[in-house]
Amino acid sequence: MSIIQNRKAHHDFFIEERYEAGVVLEGWEVKAIRGGRANIKEAYVIVRGEELFILGMHITPMSSASTHIKTDPTRTRKLLLHGKEIARLIGKVERAGFTLVPLDLHWCKGRVKAEIGLAKGKKLYDKREDEKKRDWDREKARLMRQSA
Repeated sequence: MSIIQNRKAHHDFFIEERYEAGVVLEGWEVKAIRGGRANIKEAYVIVRGEELFILGMHITPMSSASTHIKTDPTRTRKLLLHGKEIARLIGKVERAGFTLVPLDLHWCKGRVKAEIGLAKGKKLYDKREDEKKRDWDREKARLMRQSA
């Protein structure tokens, strides 16, 4: 069950591979995510040492759930993956010019998981081409409905 999606990622990047990663969260963050107060539009994933972290993910604290602690809505959060997956991702990011972008947050067996994508950036002409294709598909569907 998806919580939030990063639609901008598909507009700005070609997604080559997808990985599901656990996210290290605090209790107030989980409550806020359940309340739909998360945003990953400006988020990105970085590599520090042998670990992956997500930066820029904004979780707005709920006033009722986080009264006794100091909250930081955009703190750096650690991603949990198997060691072999992390090594493979690090190799592709450093050598092949790929980047890691968060695609969505979802629930899996009561835990919050992040789907991250191994992506290459799109050029402006690629974005224009995608838009033309989308417009043509929409026009084609409209013409098919008219003729039927």
